Order: sequence, then structure tokens, then C-alpha cells
Amino acid sequence: MATTSPTRIDDELYASAKVIGPMMSRSAAQQITHWARIGREIEAADSISQRAIAEVLAGQRAYDALSAQEQAVVRAEWVERIEARRDVLDLAQEFTEQGRSYVELDDDGRVVRRHAGEDRSDTV
Repeated sequence: MATTSPTRIDDELYASAKVIGPMMSRSAAQQITHWARIGREIEAADSISQRAIAEVLAGQRAYDALSAQEQAVVRAEWVERIEARRDVLDLAQEFTEQGRSYVELDDDGRVVRRHAGEDRSDTV
């Protein structure tokens, strides 16, 4: 019998597994395990060059030179990288520290102008 080890996973991945799993007659945990096995097989596949993928991700090779499967792996990696950068991005703090004014939407969708160096804002 296989043993399991606890691990933390992204909330979005778990939510997707909760939706897709029942459609495939799997629990969320079984769906995540299934996806992990697919990923393992893709990485081990002879038809997918990890070196070519790494070169594209490093900007040393053209994306269009990859096979469809390799392009799918690159797109998945790009999504992860974008999400990781977005999660730590705080432009309001950065602009405030630089003394720059900026605009943003409030919770009701109205445009709000934040003034540089001032503790005030205007709704536009």
C-alpha cells in the first residue's frame, strides 16, 4: 500500500482539482496526484527536451522552435512565474516611496487619484 506525505499546494490548484476531480471520478487529492504523475511523465518523456525548455525560459532559444508539448510546459512555467511576481507586487507602496502620484479603482469601480507626498486622494 502506498504511503502519503503531507504537502502544501497552491489554493488555486486545489480549487481546480475540486472542480475537475469529480468530473473524472476522482477526489481533489486524487486529481492532484494524477496531474503530478502526468507532469513527471512529461519531464521524463524523450519527446520533450528539458534543455530546450530551459533555453527558452532563459531567453536563449525561440519559443516557436519548440514542439507543441514543449510549448505547453513553457506556458505553464510562465504562468507560475507571473503569479509569483504578482503576489509580491505592491505598486502603491513603491509609488508612495518614490513620491509618484497614481490612479487606481476603488471597490465600487471608481477611479481614485492618489497624490504624491500627500495623505489625500480624489475620486475622478
